[in-house]
Amino acid sequence: MIDTQVLASAQRLGSRALSWLHAAHRDGLGRIPDNTLIDFGDADNAYKPLGEVALATSLVLRDGVSGPADSRAARELLDGCWAQLREGDLLYERQLHHFTMTDPLETYGHFARAGYRHPPLEELLDSLSRLRAAHAEEIRANRRLGVANARRVVGLDHRPDWEALARGTWLGARPEPWAVNWMTGYDITHTVFHLTDWGARPEGLPGPMRDYVRDWLPVWLDVWVEVGQWDLVAELLVVDACFGEPTTGRQGWDALAAVQHEDGLLPRDSDPVDGDRERVFLDHQHTAVVAVVAGDVTLARALRATAGG
Repeated sequence: MIDTQVLASAQRLGSRALSWLHAAHRDGLGRIPDNTLIDFGDADNAYKPLGEVALATSLVLRDGVSGPADSRAARELLDGCWAQLREGDLLYERQLHHFTMTDPLETYGHFARAGYRHPPLEELLDSLSRLRAAHAEEIRANRRLGVANARRVVGLDHRPDWEALARGTWLGARPEPWAVNWMTGYDITHTVFHLTDWGARPEGLPGPMRDYVRDWLPVWLDVWVEVGQWDLVAELLVVDACFGEPTTGRQGWDALAAVQHEDGLLPRDSDPVDGDRERVFLDHQHTAVVAVVAGDVTLARALRATAGG
């Protein structure tokens, strides 16, 4: 049974992080540069941060466990992100000109989850999914799961072999737990996120992988709390919320609560938070996104457990 203190911490942490993101975007931070073209070479710099905000807010709206103020803030943020993408036209044009790229689909999936649709883009994605080239792109195994989950969320007619995709990941091999490092830690978290669709399908994580994570997640969390990698700590708490009974207790939540700033900013690590406001936003926006997701998915899991789901 989940600890009510954990639930209180999850709600407070996620709500404050959402408020920080909302205030930053209201003040013009996190916007796509006006000169962004569909041929930009680095999707991470051009619109990945915007897509991450869309992910977090789409989950808040999907799960419906937040209060009215947070739900309203999530909708306003998502509306603003969609407007910056020209209501999907930017994604459509990029996909049309670069048909093997997956970032337009992955980004669109967050909006589709919350009811924002772009029929021409969906028609294009459906057509491209029939090309061998669209499935031959050489990307990381957990990212391939992300693409498959985006197709599932959008509703495209594509049925991947989920078990084969899962076995091809780092987590699927269940390596020696002490071999986990910063990069494979993120590989683990994203494998769980995509297989479970961010906690909505806990049964999507195969049993052996679930048992392996359940055994070692508290140990990994101890390590990353000790070194102050707060972004990864928050991601591991999302993992704990994506399947079964919680295993990590209060430690991670207490650690994050202790470092969260009064305005809701959550540092990515133990380094000092400095620089102008735009630099601070760019450096710590992702951690705020993960905090929103961690709070939401934890509360949603508790509600499902209470309802017998």
